[in-house]
Amino acid sequence: MSLSSPQLGLGIGWRAPLAPAIARRADLGFVEIVAEDFSAGEKLPTSLTDLRNRGIVVIPHGVGLSLGGAEPIDPARVKALGEFAQRLQAPLVSEHIAFVRAGGFETGHLLPIPRTRAMLEILIENIQQAEELLPVPLALENIASLFDWPGAEIDEAAFLAEVFERTEASLLLDIENVYANARNRGDDPVAALAKLPLGKIAYVHIAGGIEHGGIYHDSHAHAIPDGVLDLLRELSARTHVSGVMLERDDRFPSEPELNAELDAIAAALHEGQARRVAQEFACHSV
Repeated sequence: MSLSSPQLGLGIGWRAPLAPAIARRADLGFVEIVAEDFSAGEKLPTSLTDLRNRGIVVIPHGVGLSLGGAEPIDPARVKALGEFAQRLQAPLVSEHIAFVRAGGFETGHLLPIPRTRAMLEILIENIQQAEELLPVPLALENIASLFDWPGAEIDEAAFLAEVFERTEASLLLDIENVYANARNRGDDPVAALAKLPLGKIAYVHIAGGIEHGGIYHDSHAHAIPDGVLDLLRELSARTHVSGVMLERDDRFPSEPELNAELDAIAAALHEGQARRVAQEFACHSV
C-alpha cells in the first residue's frame, strides 16, 4: 500500500517515564510507540489513550520483522503489526532496513544488511511481501551502523534509492543516523544527506549521541548535537518535512530540558523551511 504522507508536525517517541511531560506538551502532532512493547489485546496506558482522544496520531514502530534477513519474513509478525496499526487508527507503520535474526538466533540489535545485489533482491522481496499483508502503508528507517560488511557492491545511498524505487514503501529518515554514519566513515553529513531519496520521506527521527574512543554512538540517551540540528535545517531547506520526532530511550531529561530540545527541533525545522521558501521566491523572481 502506497503512502500519501500525512502532515504530522512535531512528535516524540512515547516512553512511560516521559508520559507526564508529553501529556503537558500542547503542540505535539504525533507520538511513536515501539510495537513489540505491547502484546495483542493489551490495554493501552491511559496516557496514550488520552493522547489519541486529543487527536494526536499514534504510530507503531516495529523492530522485529527482520526485513533484511536472508530468511523469509514471518507473516504472523507482519499481521500483528498491521492489526496493531488498525487498532490505533494509525495512518502508517514503520520498521527498519536491517535484520535482527538468523538461523533461529535473535541478535537483540538492528544489524546492517550486506550491500550486495543478492541481498538487495531479498530485501525488496521481503518488503513487497510485508506490504501485501499490511493494511496500512509502510515506512522504512535507515539505521546507524558501527561497521559495514566487506564486499559491498552498492553504496548506501544507491542501495536505499533502489529499495524505494522498487517498492511502495516510504522513507523514515533518521537524520542522526545519517550524521553518525557519515561521521564514522569520515564523510560529509550534508553530502551524504543530499544523495538520499529525500522525495520519499514519510517522517523524520532525530536523537542524540556521544563520541567514545573516536567513534560516534547513536545513543538516544544524550542531547542532540548541534551538527545534527544543522543537518535537520539543511533537510528542511531542501524539502518539505511532514513530521519530525525526538527519540529518547535512556537518561531521561527533566521536563524543561525535554521541552527545550523539542523547541530546538521545531526552530531548526522552521529555519530550514524559511530558507527554502526564500530560495524558491528568489528563483521565481528571476
